Amino acid sequence: MKKAIASLVVLVSCCGLAAAQSGAKVCEAKKYGATGDGKTLDTIAIQKAIDDCAAKGAIVRLAGAAKFVSAPLILRSHTTLEVATGTTLEASSNHDDFPAIEVFREHGRQSLLSAKDAEDITIRGGGVIDGNGASWWVDPRQPRPRLIVFDHCKHVLMENITVQNSPMWQIVPYYSEDLTFRNMKVLAPEPEGHNTDGINPFSSKHILIEDVYIDTGDDNVAIKSGQPNSPGPDDPSEDITVRDCTFMKGHGLSVGSETAGGVHNVRVERVTFDGTTQGIRIKSGRDRGNDISDFVYKDLTMKNVGTAIQITDYYGGGATREGAAAVKQAAETRLTPHIHDITIENVKVTGAKMAMDLEGLPESPIRNLVLKNVQIDAAKGAKVYYTELSSQGVVVHAQTGEAITIGAGVKGELK
Repeated sequence: MKKAIASLVVLVSCCGLAAAQSGAKVCEAKKYGATGDGKTLDTIAIQKAIDDCAAKGAIVRLAGAAKFVSAPLILRSHTTLEVATGTTLEASSNHDDFPAIEVFREHGRQSLLSAKDAEDITIRGGGVIDGNGASWWVDPRQPRPRLIVFDHCKHVLMENITVQNSPMWQIVPYYSEDLTFRNMKVLAPEPEGHNTDGINPFSSKHILIEDVYIDTGDDNVAIKSGQPNSPGPDDPSEDITVRDCTFMKGHGLSVGSETAGGVHNVRVERVTFDGTTQGIRIKSGRDRGNDISDFVYKDLTMKNVGTAIQITDYYGGGATREGAAAVKQAAETRLTPHIHDITIENVKVTGAKMAMDLEGLPESPIRNLVLKNVQIDAAKGAKVYYTELSSQGVVVHAQTGEAITIGAGVKGELK
């Protein structure tokens, strides 16, 4: 019930915002001096349109089958940014246009679009927001800008838009709440697009990701909180719904690996995975964990994925070639992950490389994992360590080796 109410809050607030803006004033970027010629830096003109029109609750429109090139832009409260069909907002190719800043408690670069302590923001219009990230991908170790960041924001709607080619993560709600991402595409090439995650809620809550097509070079969605070795405090990510989406190449629907604030109340349903390296993926580690609980995955289809279901506490080191069986018990700390109350139901997988990888910690097993009607055809079977589970209607077909390998610390069985 709590999850259903959270989703309803998102829908009501965003629908109300759209209705309120139906008769809003329109501020055309070209009337503020933007050229849209694909060469001229239009930052000043577009920012002027945003600043001038924000107080009026207006729509800032980029239109005319044009390409508007820009350095970072700041979005304001009570504003809609509309990139019209056939129109592109593209990040400048000059790295110096993206100032070095502290972002998410680490060194980074300012994103193309950002909002801080703002509310009632909409991005829509049928066009494209392009991060022009290829020149950044050459050296993925350098600080790179994300593409769109909502920092401590409320009531955000993105719909009917394509977001692509970010230098790094593409869309990041950070310590934000009540956000909807609907009827849109998030794209980046693989393997060139290093760390080009699609949508990454970070210590955020009340989020709906619906009818989104994501084809990227890293996690399609990654739900995060905190950092490795975080001193705290860190807020959790919670009350997140992902439904009716299609995930192509990329690393699947991930929780983590950064989970120092915890992740709670996640519902995933009617999602198709096609060619992702993982399907369901919960990843944490002894240096980045907290309470990770109350997830429901239901009515999922996967084909040609790497690992269909992966729940591991060994991200960031600690595991060996022998897997969890060779890992010694350690003392629990503030950052020990506690993964529990996970239900996975009605999942059909064909053409996977590996069926399942379930590896809890000796000091903190995965608890109350429920598997119902899960059918997996894979090259390799499932391995399970330090997990307490119950199951019904689980069928694993492996082309080579054992279909299911039960290791140390397992309570329950797959049946």
